[in-house]
Amino acid sequence: MFLFRSPLTCCRTFSESEDASPSHSPVEMSSRWGQAEVQQALTDVEEGEQERTAAAGDHLPHEDKKGVMEKRSEAERSSGSEPSITALVNTKRSRLSNKEQGILEGEEDMYRDAEEIEREKVLPVCETGSSENKLSVAPEMDIIEYCQKEWRGSTPMAKLMKKGYEAVSQKFTSIRRVRGDNYCALRATLFQALSQASELPDWLQSEDLTLLPEKLLSKYDWIKQWQLRQKLGRKMGELSNEIKDYLILLRKKWEIMSEMKTPVERQAACDELFTNEEEEYSLYEAVKFLMLNTAIELYDDDKKGKKVPVFSWLLFARDTSSNPSQLMNNHLNQIGHTGGLEQVEMFLLAYALQYTIRVYRLYKYSTDEFITLYPNDPEEDWPMVTLLTEDDRHYNIPVRMCEETSL
Repeated sequence: MFLFRSPLTCCRTFSESEDASPSHSPVEMSSRWGQAEVQQALTDVEEGEQERTAAAGDHLPHEDKKGVMEKRSEAERSSGSEPSITALVNTKRSRLSNKEQGILEGEEDMYRDAEEIEREKVLPVCETGSSENKLSVAPEMDIIEYCQKEWRGSTPMAKLMKKGYEAVSQKFTSIRRVRGDNYCALRATLFQALSQASELPDWLQSEDLTLLPEKLLSKYDWIKQWQLRQKLGRKMGELSNEIKDYLILLRKKWEIMSEMKTPVERQAACDELFTNEEEEYSLYEAVKFLMLNTAIELYDDDKKGKKVPVFSWLLFARDTSSNPSQLMNNHLNQIGHTGGLEQVEMFLLAYALQYTIRVYRLYKYSTDEFITLYPNDPEEDWPMVTLLTEDDRHYNIPVRMCEETSL
C-alpha cells in the first residue's frame, strides 16, 4: 500500500482540528521523478505497513491480543526481518484488511482467504430470509456506539482509534458499515455518489460512453484479458457488449437517482439498489472499466509529454503496473477477488468518476494525514463524498453529517 508523504505528497491532508480547506499547496511537477524520489516513495510502503501491522493486533475483541505478528507465515518469522520493499510492492494484494468488514453479525474472522470471501460474501440477509436480498451497506448506527463495540481494549492503538472516532463524531453522528468483499472502496464511494446525486454528470451524458468498450478493445488487444466477475474466455464481441451494458446501467441508475426530489427518496432507492446483487456488481464492473480508460489516457498523455496528475507517477512506478496492461492484469482484475483498491488507486477512482473522495484515516489521528483528499487538486465543480477507514484497506461510510460534503 502506497503512502504519500512530503516532499512527495500527492494527496492533500489536514489535521483533525482543521476543516476541509487546503493547508498545503499542491505539489507541482513539470518533469518525471528521479530514481531517488521514486525509491523514497517505495520506502514509505514499508513504514505504512508497519503502522497498520501494529494496529491489527489491537483490534481483536474475541481473541487473545497477541498481535498480528503471530499470524505471519513461519518463513517470515524464522527470517527475523521485515519483508523487503520489493516484496511489499510486488506481492499481489491478497491480504485482507486487518479488520475485515465482511460480516455484520456474530464473530468476525479477520483473516479469511479468497475462497472464504467468495463463500461468505454476505451481510445479514433481510428479514424476509431471501438469499437474493443481501445487504451490502448496513443500516446506520451511532458512530460512538460503533466505536465502543469494535474497540474495547485499552492499548495505545485502541485509544488512538477512540480519539479518531470522537473527532469524526463532531462532523458525522452515525456510520454505515460496508460489506468487506474487496469491493468496499468502490461500494462505499459509489453508494455515496448515487445517494447524493443531484444531476447526471457530463461524462455520463456523452454519446462516446457506450462506444468506449469497442473503441478500446479494437485498439488494445490485451484488454481481451479483462476479467468480469471471475468469468474468463469471452470473445471480443461478447466482452464489448457486456461492458457496454454495464455502462448503460450506470448511466440509467445515476439518472434515476438524480431525478428524485428529496435526499430521503434517493437514500431509499440506493438501499434497494445495493441489495440487488446482479445490478450492484454490474455497476462495479462499469466503474473499473472507467478506471482503466482513465489510466490509459494518463499513460498516453505522459508519453506525449503532456502534464499529468502527480499520482500517475506512482501509479506507473510500481513494478506490478508499469503500464496500463499490467495495471489491468495485476490490479484492476483483482479487485473484488484477491484484493481491493490500494491507496494510489483511490486517486484513479476519483479521476474516473470526477469526484473528490475525502477520507478520515483513523489510524492517522493527530497527524496532518488524518483527513485526506483524493485528489489533492480537484476541479472546483467536482462533488465530494466522505469515507472512513481504520487501515487504508477497508472503508465505511459516515452519515448524518453536520456539514455539507460538497465543494
